[in-house]
Amino acid sequence: MSVPTQGSRKKSATKTKSKAPAKDKSKVTKNTKASDGNARTRARKKAATTAKATPSDLIYGVAPYKPKKNEAYMSEGQLEHFRTILENWKLELMEEVDRTIHHLQDEAGTFPDSNDRATQEAEFGLELKTRDRERKLIRKIDSALERIAQGTYGYCEETGEEIGFSRLEARPIATMCLEAQERYEKSERHFGDRTSEG
Repeated sequence: MSVPTQGSRKKSATKTKSKAPAKDKSKVTKNTKASDGNARTRARKKAATTAKATPSDLIYGVAPYKPKKNEAYMSEGQLEHFRTILENWKLELMEEVDRTIHHLQDEAGTFPDSNDRATQEAEFGLELKTRDRERKLIRKIDSALERIAQGTYGYCEETGEEIGFSRLEARPIATMCLEAQERYEKSERHFGDRTSEG
């Protein structure tokens, strides 16, 4: 059994010290890459409350709002609650867009086999359709955020009535109360049938 000498201890200590900065540099690189993603999710983390809500109860990282007794409809607290939900939702969609762009760039390539190319094109087409739907959803979210700024959020665009707090928590971009939405969908089905006949 050999006992390490003082000289061998110094060498091993220097070796570990020289390796440590390399690890730190990799952490710095990872941290700078992660900071780009963290910039987008900072608002979500800030908004996520530590209430007794389970993850399934959270609405885009935000605990459901508990209206205070005799609190006015669309009070400042309620508007801030919905603003946070909408901003978190938008950030989540924007992150998906970024992931899609990176995925399409990374996976883009030409396959010698025509079946492989067809499969890749079908996957890309499906992904792009999904992103297109999300792009339209982002526009609706922006519109809802604009209505919050104008003070018209939470009121039906057709009747001017309250949309309802629970309906807005289920669908934060809703622009019509339930009755007006049902009338709209019914008339769309009715007129949609006529236009397809003619």
